[in-house]
Amino acid sequence: MKQIELTDEMMEYVGILAKLELSPQEMDAGRKDMEEMLDYINQLDELDTTGIEPLSHVFPMTNVFREDVVENGDGATDTLKNAPAEKSGGIKAPKTIGE
Repeated sequence: MKQIELTDEMMEYVGILAKLELSPQEMDAGRKDMEEMLDYINQLDELDTTGIEPLSHVFPMTNVFREDVVENGDGATDTLKNAPAEKSGGIKAPKTIGE
């Protein structure tokens, strides 16, 4: 695969996208780092992956869901015992809006 040449304009655009003000030294260092990353990606592109299934995870994943079983309840009955007033299974509170 052909190596992409990173121009000054590209590096300035990357700086704009990242909302960074890059000095010329930072731009050169960033260009060097990006070229190394692109070289590594090009190395990966050279690998023969025929017959290898794509992965969604590096490690095998199994269903981690469990049955939704209530073990201790929500305590609504005990809470309503302490309420000054109850209405339709909830705590009745004084009206605060529209008085």
